Amino acid sequence: MSAHGRPIQGDRLRVLQLNVFGRSDPWPERREALRNGLRELNPDLLALEETIVTDDYDQVEDLLGPGYSVCHQSGRADDGTGISLVSRWPLQEVREISLKVTERAAGFPGAALIARIEAPAPIGSLLFVNQKPTWQRGYEHERELQAVATAQEIEKLAQDDNVHVVVAGDFDAVPDAASVRFWTGRQSLRRCSVMYRDAWEAIHGTEEGHTFSPSNPLVTGGDMPLELGRRIDYVLVRAVDHGPTLRIADCRLAFAEPVGSVWASDHFGVLADLAPHPCRDRGRPDPTRVRRGRGRVTCGRGGSTFGQRRSVGMLMPDLDVLPKVIHPIAVRPALDHRAQDGRILRRRVTTVEMELPS
Repeated sequence: MSAHGRPIQGDRLRVLQLNVFGRSDPWPERREALRNGLRELNPDLLALEETIVTDDYDQVEDLLGPGYSVCHQSGRADDGTGISLVSRWPLQEVREISLKVTERAAGFPGAALIARIEAPAPIGSLLFVNQKPTWQRGYEHERELQAVATAQEIEKLAQDDNVHVVVAGDFDAVPDAASVRFWTGRQSLRRCSVMYRDAWEAIHGTEEGHTFSPSNPLVTGGDMPLELGRRIDYVLVRAVDHGPTLRIADCRLAFAEPVGSVWASDHFGVLADLAPHPCRDRGRPDPTRVRRGRGRVTCGRGGSTFGQRRSVGMLMPDLDVLPKVIHPIAVRPALDHRAQDGRILRRRVTTVEMELPS
């Protein structure tokens, strides 16, 4: 079966963010390390930066082989350097945003690629984004403008909360930089705010997780010999009112160790496994959107209202994601009785009774 016909692996979506460092030396050895590593990691979606694409060479195809859908940035540097977005499934719609937001940002081909993808069940429709802002250390102002520009375009395309959004990229900014704080919902910029969950932070908390590290000789042996180490590569999952639409099941660094004496890139990759949210089964109401009643709320599968109790579409709630002011009273099996066309439908479900504050 071709890669385009491949189902989700174990109900998880695997996303890889990686700056491949072009064809910088030692390229033949790095090429082998990258090809073998990518084959072993077997990602479904890839956000790749510093890929080389020219009239006679495609670095992404060279590294991955056939079987993927690929979109390359059109506004590349003179040597063919730019960003690429890769999917195991067909890209249904792709948009490219130029991130030359100021005069001093115009000298670098900053861009974002946004692709709509219909992944197999249980993931379904999603937007996948590769965000590559300016890299210069003192250009945080530009990165702020670039983050807002991409986020606003995503909101136009997402349209509703039933579309997952995964943003990945080499942001060239640390977690407490304003541009990253904007992405993770910690501050607004230019009267705009969004919220994405940082996959690394979700799994590892405050661990450093440097993706650009002086332990890598390709960093200290290059243009930044005084580098102290930074986490600047990210995989983010868009959140709606009550949290992210996909659960972050795992996140780890990739290509963070040499193969023999060969380092695959000057950046370490970020590998995230995403899974359907147990309380956000798409096509059903959000189970955390409970309605105030006369003392109790019943969460079960279905949408019926019984007096002052409410059944709000979920198979079994994850109490951790329910509003903290709601106190669970009892968990018990129940029958959902619902009149339809004169018939009584009975479906066995699990309900949770919760008491709302007065």
